[in-house]
Amino acid sequence: MLRRQRQIRAQVQQWADAGLFALAFWLAHWLRDVASTWWPGLAEIQPFDQYVWLYFLILPGTLLLLKALGFYNRPLLFSRRETAWVLFHAVNIAVLAVIGVLFLRKQELARSVIFLFGALSFLLVMAKEELLRRWLQTALGQEQAKRRLVLIGTPEDTAQLEHDLVVKAHGSVEVLAKLDLNQTSNERLIGLLHDRAANGVILSARHTYFEQVEKVIELCELEGVEVWLLADFFKTRISQTSVDDFLGRPMVVFRSAPEASWQGVAKQVLDFSGALLLLGVCSIPLLLTALAVRLTSRGPVFFRQQRSGLNGRPFTMLKFRTMVTDAEQLQAELASFNEMDGPVFKVTNDPRVTPLGRWLRKWSIDEFPQLWNVLRGEMSLVGPRPLPVDEIRRINDPAHRRRLSVKPGLTCLWQISGRSDVKSFKEWVRLDLEYIDNWSLWLDVKILLKTIPVVLTGAGAK
Repeated sequence: MLRRQRQIRAQVQQWADAGLFALAFWLAHWLRDVASTWWPGLAEIQPFDQYVWLYFLILPGTLLLLKALGFYNRPLLFSRRETAWVLFHAVNIAVLAVIGVLFLRKQELARSVIFLFGALSFLLVMAKEELLRRWLQTALGQEQAKRRLVLIGTPEDTAQLEHDLVVKAHGSVEVLAKLDLNQTSNERLIGLLHDRAANGVILSARHTYFEQVEKVIELCELEGVEVWLLADFFKTRISQTSVDDFLGRPMVVFRSAPEASWQGVAKQVLDFSGALLLLGVCSIPLLLTALAVRLTSRGPVFFRQQRSGLNGRPFTMLKFRTMVTDAEQLQAELASFNEMDGPVFKVTNDPRVTPLGRWLRKWSIDEFPQLWNVLRGEMSLVGPRPLPVDEIRRINDPAHRRRLSVKPGLTCLWQISGRSDVKSFKEWVRLDLEYIDNWSLWLDVKILLKTIPVVLTGAGAK
């Protein structure tokens, strides 16, 4: 994992732990206060606001202790015993520090509150660690946390690099292939990137020709796949170049997609909370829609299709079924009526669409089940629309695949620019790449706000 990504992960953990320590202190005081009402012989304690100032000691002090003890430098799947031991040391020191400060200020606080704070802090943080561990042990968690890498260089270089990954990465990366730069064709590399959904290429160029390295970088930047280079900079047309380190080794990173940042973390929070809120608010209308689909035509409620996600990785996208059950088989008969150039299939007044389906499409109600894909982390609220896997395979221009360098979304610039009124696939791709090249959290917010009137008026829907 690159240093920038490690730093963001550590900072997210620190903010989460700070919140848990704050909650533990409040809970400890509240439990002791409640206990005094149940046991008449137990002395009452002062209100909580008399001790809020302790947060200025507890929060930064405990987090600094955890950082000093290496709590945030651990691999994702670290030993439970070692985690508990480090946390136990930090909590004990924090409790002693609180006792010492209260003694110096000559302010009283029930001892049970102090010890409850220590116990609750330990339990809450350990519970968070266990939940994170269990998530990372699921297939979905491993898929999203693990980096899938292709190693390119001389056999000696790639063998050493793979050894370093095994020893130091602790299972956080998967080596898909090791390629000899001098004997690997562009076609083979492209096929590997497409088939294995790689999201990173590491180039070791110490003993190879720079001209060949440059060709690989140009190919990967068109694909939207990050390149981590153990070499000097090269001129690029799209990629932004930055210097980082990977397991202590210097790297030059060529990136033509948004990099890891706090805005990216905020986007994930917006995706999850927004999808959860919309599913909760729309639960009854969605149930009624499902019932209507079931009653008005034969077939399942949901249409499931393999779509290409981040870096082309297939996932099962959900929609309310709007067509007859054999729609995919009938598509070949309608091929001559396709109104969209390129690999995408679009037909006005498609005869396969059911009467209810036409209405659902007009108001974009058929897309709402994809909120479940957003909750699973397979999609985002905003991003390029996901295309079927077979349509992606028919894309001839490598530059068009760069739209796969970010998560697909429910809405995008194409959606707010006329949807089906955009007849050119190149124009569609241009809008997607414009979004990727200019991405910011504010751009996502603007697209979401502009999507609302488009959906309410049914503009461009067919």
